[in-house]
Amino acid sequence: MNKENKLVPGLPSGFEDRWDKKLLLKKKLLKAIENNFIKFGAEALETPSFEISENIGSFLAEDDSNPMSDVFSFQDGEKSITLRYDLSSPLARFVAQNNQELPSIYKRYAIQNVFRNEKAGNGRYREFMQADFDIVGNVNPAQANAELCNLISSTLSDCGLNKDQFTINVSNRKIVQGLINELKISEEKQIKVIRAIDKLDKPGFGLKGVEDLLKKERKDQSGAITKGADLSDDQAAQILNFLKIKDLKELKETLKNPLSQEGVSELENVFEVLGYGSNLNQVKTNFTIVRGLAYYSDFIVETNLNFKVTNNKGKEVDIGSICSGGAYAKLISRFRGVDIPGTGISFGVDRLLFALMQLDQIKVEDQKPVLVCVMDQKYLKNYYELVDQLRDNNINAEVFLDSKKNLGKQLTFANKRELPVAVICGENEFNDNTVTIKNLKGVKGENNQTIPKADLINEIKKLI
Repeated sequence: MNKENKLVPGLPSGFEDRWDKKLLLKKKLLKAIENNFIKFGAEALETPSFEISENIGSFLAEDDSNPMSDVFSFQDGEKSITLRYDLSSPLARFVAQNNQELPSIYKRYAIQNVFRNEKAGNGRYREFMQADFDIVGNVNPAQANAELCNLISSTLSDCGLNKDQFTINVSNRKIVQGLINELKISEEKQIKVIRAIDKLDKPGFGLKGVEDLLKKERKDQSGAITKGADLSDDQAAQILNFLKIKDLKELKETLKNPLSQEGVSELENVFEVLGYGSNLNQVKTNFTIVRGLAYYSDFIVETNLNFKVTNNKGKEVDIGSICSGGAYAKLISRFRGVDIPGTGISFGVDRLLFALMQLDQIKVEDQKPVLVCVMDQKYLKNYYELVDQLRDNNINAEVFLDSKKNLGKQLTFANKRELPVAVICGENEFNDNTVTIKNLKGVKGENNQTIPKADLINEIKKLI
């Protein structure tokens, strides 16, 4: 291959390699999340990356003329298949397919990558990991939804966040749905209204941006135009007045229609159950969150961080919710003969990782190996005896793999990898039954010690 034809290494937009400290932190977060899922009684489930397109549908796209525009779909013979865009739709298919074999109340967790064909940036990716916890079955909704809030609080605390660094915001879709019904907004406009409200706290929107989306259209800073719900001035005004209400008591006195009142009552019941535990103060009402996905039916939750997050250029950005979800009454009933309600949450693991990488408060264990240097090829057998001794005592270790490199280059290699310790044994050490230990993180000139070989394990453990 000539120079002109050589490949340029790179990734498509919205995809990312993760390694070193970032990957170590991700693994720590995943361990904390999974431990909490298990602690709260869930069983693991793994589903394939692809689903039959019609089985999982598409609840993401805002372009009505192209409902699959935000997902990756492919033709597979006579059927269309789609890379999963969340873990809830595959769960619905799984429960419908296996409901006779599952317990009447099925708690499952899943931690897998999902794929979305949407604009990337600022902690948003086109392939990213979600960690989901769902409760499927006929349960007391207040108990189940309060349990989700308790799980979020417990999990983020175990991930290393202080309780003042995140807020769990809750609402109920029935509240806004009751208002929509009262305003006689047609069914084909309702999802546009929901999605407009859901954008209130997004950068560049606010009440004016939502108003534009509720009416004819919104033009953003780039000049791009998004078609609105085309509501009347009075309809839009009443929705905007609703968005200004912050208190549950005020809301109860303002919205008198039966469906909104039902939503308020259900939310009050959630707070009553939360009061039985220790997380009541962690949960706040926020009636502007409605969750843009159409399958949510009542309880909804979004968790936001209370500290600044910046992009690679140092500019403050809004990364959105790092854990969200809600209740769905009809997601599973799309499949014939099955009508089972569910409720659940999803942690955006990579989005959370993006934010937590900017905090110094969360430490990760660095389990890098001890390096056994190769001073002389003729002692290679002895070096492998040393590395076996270290590994047998649960000390990560490796033998340097190029005996032609001198000691200086081997130590340069160790320093570049930020290894903690090098074990150096030449002819003198082998003759004296000793080893030399170099503390690679110690003070120069004071970081070498020659010790009896029998003391190797104890001395290494003091340094790592």
